[in-house]
Amino acid sequence: MKKRMMALAFVVAFVVISVADDGPKVNLSFNRYYDTEELYDALKRLNEAFPKLTELESAAKSYQGRDIWLMTVNNPDTGQEMRKPAFFIEGNIHGNEIQGSEVCLYTLWFLLENYGKNERITKLVDRAVFYVAPTVNPDGRAFFFNEPNNPSSSRSSQKPRDDDHDGLIDEDGYDDLDGDGNITSMRKKDPAGRWKADPADPRVMVRAEADETGGYIMLGMEGIDNDNDGVINEDQPGYYDMNRNYGFNWQPEYVQSGAGEYPFSHLETNGMKEFLVAHPNIIAAQSYHNFGGMILVGPGSKDKGAYPFGDIQVYDYLGKRGEKILPGYRYIVIWKDLYTVYGGSIDYFYRLLGIYSFTNELNLSAESGRSWSEEEDAKENLKFDDHLRMGDGFNEWTTVNHPTYGEIEVGGWTKFTQRIPPPWKLEETCHRNAAFTIFHAENMPLLRFRAVKVEKLEGDLFKVSATVVNEKPIPTRSAQAVQNKLGLPDFARLKGEDVEIVAAGIVRDKYRDLVDHQKNDISDLRVQSLRGMGEVILQWIVRGNGKAKIIYDSQKGGFIEKEIELR
Repeated sequence: MKKRMMALAFVVAFVVISVADDGPKVNLSFNRYYDTEELYDALKRLNEAFPKLTELESAAKSYQGRDIWLMTVNNPDTGQEMRKPAFFIEGNIHGNEIQGSEVCLYTLWFLLENYGKNERITKLVDRAVFYVAPTVNPDGRAFFFNEPNNPSSSRSSQKPRDDDHDGLIDEDGYDDLDGDGNITSMRKKDPAGRWKADPADPRVMVRAEADETGGYIMLGMEGIDNDNDGVINEDQPGYYDMNRNYGFNWQPEYVQSGAGEYPFSHLETNGMKEFLVAHPNIIAAQSYHNFGGMILVGPGSKDKGAYPFGDIQVYDYLGKRGEKILPGYRYIVIWKDLYTVYGGSIDYFYRLLGIYSFTNELNLSAESGRSWSEEEDAKENLKFDDHLRMGDGFNEWTTVNHPTYGEIEVGGWTKFTQRIPPPWKLEETCHRNAAFTIFHAENMPLLRFRAVKVEKLEGDLFKVSATVVNEKPIPTRSAQAVQNKLGLPDFARLKGEDVEIVAAGIVRDKYRDLVDHQKNDISDLRVQSLRGMGEVILQWIVRGNGKAKIIYDSQKGGFIEKEIELR
């Protein structure tokens, strides 16, 4: 019971955080979805309302020429941007997985509106930087909103592609036969058909028993054989997968469908790569997808081996607590518990950039809490639609004329169902996932000087020691980065106008005063990583007098300095 109460308190601690009673500077609703233009307008409004804390830039261009807008949240009064640990957030890399953008937008809005009002948020924004790209795939988002689609189309961006290798490009996509703006299913009455309408709910199609006649055949999603090759809907716009195009363990198309011509062959993924490489202070990242209610961690494939044990401990700490912030979500490993992914973004972030990265699959399996695959569950989801969506999510079967099949019926789930929760459920999705991101960010390295000592030796020599502590669980460099020499080690320096460094090293045993002296270039004392909740004791033998500074400079962990006096 005690553990259950602690878990409940842990979750409530995040839920109660809210914008102060005097109201927000920017009124944004999170019980609705924003198309690409509306999303970008909301970013501009936040930038205008919080000019000191935000910078809005185009990080890249999409294939169709849209800006991939990225917002930086940073308080310039508390230090230089590149000298603070940074958190990267992206959403909507798959065009139809739209609610990731709303979660990103909510996170930005929540951080900015609560700055100066909520102590935890204020401290976090003062010490860290956030880089947020709400939609990495603005073309795909625009296509989903503006064109007829089903819940699973289109994952891709809109770069033309010859999917069926017939020399034509995007010539045979879905066709909205009834003009309702959705791509649903086609069925046709046929005495030899092996499908029938379920007697309990004729909207649901079920297979006929072995000893009965069904009366219907199922013809797939709405469409026409536009190129007369005998196949329907086989060459849709784009239809490649940008989350298989990243530059770690990329595999060609015959191994990994949707991978593209080569790593970072798409403008969008290459643009994200360029931004990430240019910002080596990023130590943590969150990517938002849908669906399934999962907190995913790599590896994406088994063949590259498990993560180093020290990093697994960090991931487990964050992921297991994430399960409490996000009830119903499962913290799982991609290749082992889901499926194999080659060339995925979070594998690239972690394996080659040393960034602790998660993918959250945002929606639970279904609105009713059941899957979308089985017939009995389909009935439950229809009840959910009838009573809570008021019937808005399912289009009744309607008769249309098909140029090939003649009179058929079309009907089924609309594009804003299954993968996408109803708008009235969106706000909780946004807040809980933002709370997990904030928890992840709060555990980025936090460096402090705990003890600094100056000891007079003979003549003009001094022994200076400084204990630097990391007050958070995430180390300044991942074990992956240390093992593979990714990025820079941490550097400790002692500087003064009249100071000469005679020797420098790291204390191996503080009780016996055992020091590992650095032999080369003692002006920069190198620390490979300052572990989470750990400390490092630095020691210098110096000659000189007067004031000096001790500096601890970590590429991903931050920058601190302390003034001392040699006397």
